[in-house]
Amino acid sequence: MKRWLLFLIIFALSPFVSAFEIVLPVEKEVVQAGDYAFFMGKANNLESITINNSRIYIAPNGAFAHSVKLKDGENRIAVRSSYNTRIYKFYKTPKPSEKEEPVVEFNGFKYGVIKKDNIPLFNSPSYSEIKRLGQLFKGTKVVIDAYKGDFYRVFLSKDECGWIPKQGVEFCDSRAGANPPVFINMNNTKYKNASVHTISFSDNLPYSLEDREEEILFKVYNPELSENSVYTMNIPKPEKYTYQINLTEGNYTFKINEIPNSISDCTIVIDAGHGGDEKGAPGPLGDEEKNINLKIALELQSVLRQLGANVVMTRECDGKISIEDRVAIAKNNNANIFVSIHLNSIGNSPMNIRNTRGTSVYYYNANSEKLAKNVIELTTKIAKTRNDRVRKGNYGVIRPACYAGILVEAAYMTNPMDSMLYQKADFAHNVAEGIAQGILKFISN
Repeated sequence: MKRWLLFLIIFALSPFVSAFEIVLPVEKEVVQAGDYAFFMGKANNLESITINNSRIYIAPNGAFAHSVKLKDGENRIAVRSSYNTRIYKFYKTPKPSEKEEPVVEFNGFKYGVIKKDNIPLFNSPSYSEIKRLGQLFKGTKVVIDAYKGDFYRVFLSKDECGWIPKQGVEFCDSRAGANPPVFINMNNTKYKNASVHTISFSDNLPYSLEDREEEILFKVYNPELSENSVYTMNIPKPEKYTYQINLTEGNYTFKINEIPNSISDCTIVIDAGHGGDEKGAPGPLGDEEKNINLKIALELQSVLRQLGANVVMTRECDGKISIEDRVAIAKNNNANIFVSIHLNSIGNSPMNIRNTRGTSVYYYNANSEKLAKNVIELTTKIAKTRNDRVRKGNYGVIRPACYAGILVEAAYMTNPMDSMLYQKADFAHNVAEGIAQGILKFISN
């Protein structure tokens, strides 16, 4: 009788204990260029799982994640438990040879016009470079003397050059024989919490910007007039500031604003990342990043409003919204601070459960670095997440300097240990409280 009872218990439990679920990869046959196959899913934590004979850690909530280094060509990967085996095939495509593109010099100068606003002027011919010299406006006249790969080299002066994407410019007739642009005037006006600096020319000319420790160096170049024709404005800046640049018919207007010292005088835009069919990163237990982002954002809205801030949301429900629209909401509401909420995932890299976890905060402009440091300090303290560092990141929503912008990765969706945190009922509130206290410290100090 006891033997039959034991058999019935094992039979009843066996569907549960054997049913480990793989969330990623979705398909059993995958073609990819990346170096690692990433596996993520859930299982009974009493069960033993191996991936290619490596024993896998299973968190107390059943979550697991693991990566496998791939060789070129076909890779067979076996996921085994005590009750089940699944075979996956990954085909890693060989990397194309990375032949260095040469710089091709033109025979003389070519003249071009920037086709639309916000064409980046880089300091090198690469999108991977974070440093931008400026964002050129539509109608800006540029002098081009070479190209490399997908970039044209812009001649600024005998000592300086920049690089723009080829698709951002169209060539025009040579200006030989026409009068080169000329300088008209320069003016500075100081207000209580702002200053406005203008410099005018007879045509739209390229500029560069360098945000230094105590000032912003703003340069306008007139290479058609002379290879030494560079006009410089040294713009003092307050400790906490935003700035914006406009160009109209050769007239640059550079406005720098001081961020208020009281949170009740601040407009803060909260951006819940992803939404709609853009689900973001999945979690090992099937959670979707977009939903956790929104939950944190709504908690942050409540906390900041209780502190007296004017809060604007980019979304308050599940819906898709473009990066451009998110930025437009912030600009149209004259935001002082912009906070984008996300959860992180690993890219083409090995999975390290102990180290690839926690909160990271990204900023792009120098005016946002202190905000990022304050937010990560208070968020990791209150939400009890690992400090995964402040980093500089070239993300579209935090690129504008007209607000202090940060992107908060509250935890790693793909880490089993972090999944135990973000599934807790108080996680969203604790993260929101940490972000809010970080903002408050930034504004008050």
